[in-house]
Amino acid sequence: MEPTRSVVLEQRVPERSRSLDVFRGLTIIGMLLVNDPGDASAAYAELRHASWNGWTGADLVFPFFLFVVGITTHLSLQSRVARGDDAAAIRRQILRRGGLIFLIGFLLNWFPFYHFGSVPGHPSPTFADRVLSRLNEVRFLGVLQRIGIAYIVAALVAWRSSTRRIAGIVVVLLVGYWMGMTLLPVPGEGAVGAVLLNEKAHTLAAWVDRVTLDWSRWGMGNHMWSGSVVFDPEGLLSTIPAIATTLIGLLAGRWLGSDRPLRERLRGLIGAGIAMTLLGLAWGLVFAINKNLWTSSYVLLTAGVACLVLGAIMWVIDVRQMDGWTRPFIAFGINPITAYVGAELSAVLLDSTIKLRIDGRLASAHALLYERALASWLEPGAASLAYSLCFVALWYGILVVLYRRGVRIKL
Repeated sequence: MEPTRSVVLEQRVPERSRSLDVFRGLTIIGMLLVNDPGDASAAYAELRHASWNGWTGADLVFPFFLFVVGITTHLSLQSRVARGDDAAAIRRQILRRGGLIFLIGFLLNWFPFYHFGSVPGHPSPTFADRVLSRLNEVRFLGVLQRIGIAYIVAALVAWRSSTRRIAGIVVVLLVGYWMGMTLLPVPGEGAVGAVLLNEKAHTLAAWVDRVTLDWSRWGMGNHMWSGSVVFDPEGLLSTIPAIATTLIGLLAGRWLGSDRPLRERLRGLIGAGIAMTLLGLAWGLVFAINKNLWTSSYVLLTAGVACLVLGAIMWVIDVRQMDGWTRPFIAFGINPITAYVGAELSAVLLDSTIKLRIDGRLASAHALLYERALASWLEPGAASLAYSLCFVALWYGILVVLYRRGVRIKL
């Protein structure tokens, strides 16, 4: 017997609950494949993010997750209103859930909460010195932090707003972001943003990141993404259009949760997906598709593709009644936070915490497993993908046990 899914899905849209779980599971698996390669430099192009402008398959994963967050936000709000929760209770729940998601993301960045090796300025560092040193270099923002912020804002905006008003807010956010990033002068650069969009360190978003996240001028460390130092791909300014991604998902949830016939809802979803995809590609000619900046064209393109993928899944499962292939995706889809957080923690342990000495060399467990078990006989791209698939298989084994026992961990 399969475990019971959420009451919201069973009561409101039982015919598509499996489709949503599959879509979310597909997204989580995509995250693991992209985030946990055997060798990032050798990974196939579609499993690596575009270096700046343009997009790959990897660049669809995060906006897909925000899109489905929007759908489930609508279902959650609808359920709480239906059971009679008052305004204060709903606001508290929104803030509690979003804040908890943000906190988990921050703790993931801080993990393992301890600075190994030498600590600058402390010849004989104490335990407290090592903890504070680690905190001084921790990245404040990230994937879960962006999800938490986007969820809070989208839920509070949409709670008592009409569909037309939400659509209007999406337009204002996307057009306003475009105008701000291109027409406003970037402080200290002597030029408007439009001529600096291809210079990673000199965009308006990068300037906002440095002002808000680089505390080294006060001796408190740089708290941006260590991969760039000069900007954060989940920075504050670029979170504004990410909120629009979540609101588009919420609008999709309203449409799919309506009383219209299934085929009509599917036609509307796919039609909207085609329109947004084409508009995103066209907008990209003047405001380049860019994940790091989360440009307005990127929002429309990825939301459009999300609609098409979800529509295709619903057609296969709900119209054609072909669902025998869905179980692995559902195992990931019903426990997305467990899968993501667990995978991130285990990746940190394998990459930087667990060290083994082999042949006189100290190396991470990740490096040793990749080099000795896979790279020794596979070409680099295939070896990197094989490591990712092994990582996914490991977590599938864990999640399928939870699935069979009916365990679903929710925030």
